[in-house]
Amino acid sequence: METGEFDEAAVWASAIGGDAVAFARVFDAHRDRVFGQALRLIRSPHDAEDVTALVFLEAWRRRADVRVVDGSIIGWLLVATNFVVRNLVRTMRRHREALAKIPPPEHQGDHSDAVGERLDSRSRHERVRSAFAQLSKNDQDVITLCVLEELTTAQAATALGVPAGTVKSRLSRAKARLAALTGSDDPLTEPSTTTGGAR
Repeated sequence: METGEFDEAAVWASAIGGDAVAFARVFDAHRDRVFGQALRLIRSPHDAEDVTALVFLEAWRRRADVRVVDGSIIGWLLVATNFVVRNLVRTMRRHREALAKIPPPEHQGDHSDAVGERLDSRSRHERVRSAFAQLSKNDQDVITLCVLEELTTAQAATALGVPAGTVKSRLSRAKARLAALTGSDDPLTEPSTTTGGAR
């Protein structure tokens, strides 16, 4: 796994000690991959930016607890991204439910055509994203690390703090669940599944 043109583990050790410049170097190295993972899960670039900021804020606050795997913290960051997205989605859902209780104004324009066009334009990628959101935390994390970000089984096991055998069994079950939810034999092998984020 690439860590850029610097010793990330050593730089992160400095960040743990409170070195903001060192932390900024790690941020620069992994910001795009964190943003890309967030964008895979939520359609809004603005929300993905918010998620990215929250992930790195959490990394700074919990820097002494962040797992370094093969000299990099990317695994921890990606799992944290999934966690932050889940919380954001729950918050947004509660907000929508609250707004739904407010009576609509008496006179509204007919936006049904525009809404219909937006719904019709949803690609298979959206269906995969929706199915992914229905998976458990463990399923989401193992797919993120092993499939979307192509970490090895050993790297994912270290990042998640579980045995390699557990990662293999979780990954197999997670793929099966995602296939069942999407109605596709293997939705993760098609290009649209992994689009929407920089690496």
